[in-house]
Amino acid sequence: MDMRAFDLPRYLSVLPLFTDLSAPELARLAQGCSLRRLTRGDPVFRVGQPCEEFHVTVTGQVKLFAISPAGQEKVIELVGPGNSFAEALMFTGRPYIINAQALTDTLLLSVSKQAVLTEIEHDSRFALRMLAGISRRLHGLVHDVQAYALHSGVQRVIGYLLRDQLAEDRVSGEMVTVSLPVSKATIASRLSLTPEYFSRVLHELEAAGLIEVDKRDIRIRDVANLAAYTGGQQAG
Repeated sequence: MDMRAFDLPRYLSVLPLFTDLSAPELARLAQGCSLRRLTRGDPVFRVGQPCEEFHVTVTGQVKLFAISPAGQEKVIELVGPGNSFAEALMFTGRPYIINAQALTDTLLLSVSKQAVLTEIEHDSRFALRMLAGISRRLHGLVHDVQAYALHSGVQRVIGYLLRDQLAEDRVSGEMVTVSLPVSKATIASRLSLTPEYFSRVLHELEAAGLIEVDKRDIRIRDVANLAAYTGGQQAG
């Protein structure tokens, strides 16, 4: 992708936060944005750095994570194309409280705090859209906490595999392929499971005839049958 040819106002216009902005407003907002290319492993930000912008993954994958005092990494969120992060923290005036790192070659869009404040002053409805986006993320985090507390490890893995699948939209027996966007170890951390346990669950589902595993491609033999499976593993 030629960075010079990237149409920032046009890209902004398709993001949920900005779909209602006029062409002049999009052009003004674009002036407060920056694009950068990241290679796998590059940091987006680290704990303690000032937070003066929020970010959108244009292409690639970004990992949000924390490090325990013992040095263990916990993945909090995986942010794929078209999704934003760090909006809420930007408004607090405090530094970043988690880390962000590119998991693959990534094109990242950053929107400055001042550009956002200018649009809020111009149109209060923009603030409502920002609040809606922040609320969706909070709802997602609450859902994750509930899943970790109430669901078995098997249910968490199945929930992840079926996150974009609706059983009622599928024909019985239809094969669906899910490609894992990042390593199994990273997904395991995202689900609060050990990598070993995550692999055991995949083997269990494969032995039950529900999925076929081919490296990062997971072929689901029947969405409804997989959704109904309870399994016998304990969380690990």
